[in-house]
Amino acid sequence: MLGRPLSKERSAEIHNLILGRERSRWWQRVQGLIFLLSVVWALLHPHTDGAFQHLAYVGPGAGFVFVGSFLSILFGFLAAIFSFLIWPFRMAWRFVTRSHSLRKAHVRKIIFLGMDGLDPKLAEKFMEEGKMPNFSRLRAEGSYRRLRTTFPALSPVAWSTFATGVNPAKHNMFDFLNRNLVSYLPELASSKVYPPKRFWKIGRYRIPLSRPLIEMRRKSQPFWKILGEHFIPSTIIRVPLTFPPEKFNGRLLSAMCTPDLLGSQGTFAFFTTRAGEAQYESGIRTLLRKAGADLHGELQGPPNHLVEGGASMRISFRLTGRDSQKATLEIDGARYVLRVGEYTDWISLKFRASLGVSVRGICRFLLTETQPEVSLYVTPINIDPEQPALPISHPSLYSIYLAKLLGPYGTLGLAEDTWALNEQVIDDDAFLKQAYDLYAERESMFFSALERLDWGVLACVFDTSDRVQHMFYRFLESEGARADGKYARVIEDLYCRMDQLLGKTLAFVDDQTALFVLSDHGFGSFRRGVNLNTWLHQNGYLAIKEGVAPSAIGLQDIDWSRTRAYAFGLAGMYFNLKGRESQGIVSPGREADELKREISGRLSGLLDPDKGQIAINQVLGSGDVYRGPYLESAPDLLVGYNNGYRISWAATLGRTTPTVFEDNEKAWAGDHCIDPRLVPGVLFSNRTVAADDPGLEDLAPTSLTLFGVTPPKYMEGRPIFPLAADQAPA
Repeated sequence: MLGRPLSKERSAEIHNLILGRERSRWWQRVQGLIFLLSVVWALLHPHTDGAFQHLAYVGPGAGFVFVGSFLSILFGFLAAIFSFLIWPFRMAWRFVTRSHSLRKAHVRKIIFLGMDGLDPKLAEKFMEEGKMPNFSRLRAEGSYRRLRTTFPALSPVAWSTFATGVNPAKHNMFDFLNRNLVSYLPELASSKVYPPKRFWKIGRYRIPLSRPLIEMRRKSQPFWKILGEHFIPSTIIRVPLTFPPEKFNGRLLSAMCTPDLLGSQGTFAFFTTRAGEAQYESGIRTLLRKAGADLHGELQGPPNHLVEGGASMRISFRLTGRDSQKATLEIDGARYVLRVGEYTDWISLKFRASLGVSVRGICRFLLTETQPEVSLYVTPINIDPEQPALPISHPSLYSIYLAKLLGPYGTLGLAEDTWALNEQVIDDDAFLKQAYDLYAERESMFFSALERLDWGVLACVFDTSDRVQHMFYRFLESEGARADGKYARVIEDLYCRMDQLLGKTLAFVDDQTALFVLSDHGFGSFRRGVNLNTWLHQNGYLAIKEGVAPSAIGLQDIDWSRTRAYAFGLAGMYFNLKGRESQGIVSPGREADELKREISGRLSGLLDPDKGQIAINQVLGSGDVYRGPYLESAPDLLVGYNNGYRISWAATLGRTTPTVFEDNEKAWAGDHCIDPRLVPGVLFSNRTVAADDPGLEDLAPTSLTLFGVTPPKYMEGRPIFPLAADQAPA
């Protein structure tokens, strides 16, 4: 579900934004001339967006592009000169404010080393077996606690609570998906794209006359923004739910929910000579065309919304010189030797729209077979960090700076292609190679920032630990000969790699540094899926329109005039409420409360009759868990599944299937969308944690307190080691 494309409407909005922001060809050439100056300027102003922020927006149309770009260059150049002139004064002011901030601070540096999904049960096991010596050392010299996660235990929800110090009803993140109250269709919960409102039509061209916008739907303030207001800088690298990037006194590279160039959360391409068809949840399968000894294909890019009709832009390629182990790829004027089972480096792509406008992306190719058939896998096309078509960093030059410093890197929010493995387009080895290549990119970014960290906050989240467990938990639970096979120790090796990462990090920790190693949740197995919509249908809460085939029922097939409750996403269930949903029939108040008690009572303790096991431990009303102004956006019921169970794949998109329970046959066999009591995270620190039951909401106020900043009253978390008022700063 996490890698599936969004709706056509959502994708179209993002494509409008992409084309609206992309630089014209001549500006790309000019950009090279001023890049050095702009980078110097950015380094001297690491906490200011300044005049270059709007350069990611290209004016709408040829003439307007020219004028807008020229003015951008002119104002940017003047701003750079002005910055050099006032540099001594800025340094003096920075020295004064920094000295003032340091007098209040109890530390000089805070390091948050996030390891998404690191499970306490496994970590404790491997520590006891001596396989994680650096974690054992940190536990002995500092402290270790299991970290209370959110309900639901989902990354966008949990990391948002980490950042803001509040519960979901105050930060508005409840799931990866939200429902449209008019159409009932799912949409991405974290951000909303608003396309240009006005266009100028010239023949078949549609030239936007206003700027497209992206709305960040996570509410409340992250702690790094509050620290920035007190002149304490932060560097935030790939912390989930930071797209689109917000302005603050620091640097940030976006992570989870950053789309690919198609506007989806990750759409791979698979080219093959094999006949037949395949329906992929999150990919595009295309037959390679034969032309003599060569094979031809077209890589699909985003629709061209500058042209009436908006057909997808495409880049042609061909495969030549094939033998049993390799072939040559010719694409976009370049040649690359492909070897079976080996990924290429990141390859730059330019999708040409019109009027000198192009959109750039990067991807990797993997030749999976050459004889007798030929198959080629292409990763989702990532936004090019060196020439981003969408805002992916703050300041806008930060992504460019990292690319120039470290080379191209993946920018997709969910960069590890779990769905390509689910669909058996790539194998386990190819997925692991991809995951650890992305891990290496993240590690380079982290240590590059760590080497430059003099004071302030550095937070970096490694999500390899989450993705590998999702896809290889099936081997952890295997029995017999299979457990002794090739992949039996993949997760153990993963935890050992995380331990090595910690070991390298400890070299940068001194007595004026607070180090936190944390995960947002733990892990469990996912053997059986539960289709809540099917259960609702069978029990009279959800009605289907007449004449719909039972095997293909989606949200669009529900008869809302007779439906009281429905489900989609990973978190829970919604009521069809009057005055909220466009066709609501359940009255707020007593009727809704009675429906809540009735459904939660019947679903709590739900038995899987085929396995004789409890599938759902508890169902709670969101009002019993959350408090805050965005409560109405939450699912009405939160479902806490037992270990081994989760909402079924079909139900995540609101589909109704013939049976309530079904086996999970995908490679994705580990999960955490279950009763949060079963999947706490971990919290290690080099300082003694006083809190007995720390939660994710406690880290934000802890960060503020360590720098002498009083947490705002709306924060619900509490510092995990409160400091006495008269305690001397570090």
